[in-house]
Amino acid sequence: MDDLITLYVTDLSGTRHEIQAPTDMGLNVMEAIKANALPVKATCGGMAMCATCNIIIKSSHDLPELSESEEGMLDEAFVLDIEGSRLSCQIPVTRDIDGLELKMAPLSNPED
Repeated sequence: MDDLITLYVTDLSGTRHEIQAPTDMGLNVMEAIKANALPVKATCGGMAMCATCNIIIKSSHDLPELSESEEGMLDEAFVLDIEGSRLSCQIPVTRDIDGLELKMAPLSNPED
């Protein structure tokens, strides 16, 4: 299908998951991760008001610029990779991120 992209998500145990996400539903990466039954806390529900969906980008995709609120929340993140940390709720699922590789950060664990 032309409206599906593939994301590669490494969970907290180091297992790599290949997930599919539709580009025609207005989802963000956090929602795609949840829809594929992977654990992500996402306390604020995708409003960039917490850092519990923190991920570390491992591929060289061109992503949207960080907003002020996302940057502020990343300052609060438990695990921050200066070059690759993002809030998964702030990255829209579009064709541009097909093949995106990411690692879930410890605060994205529902047990935290």
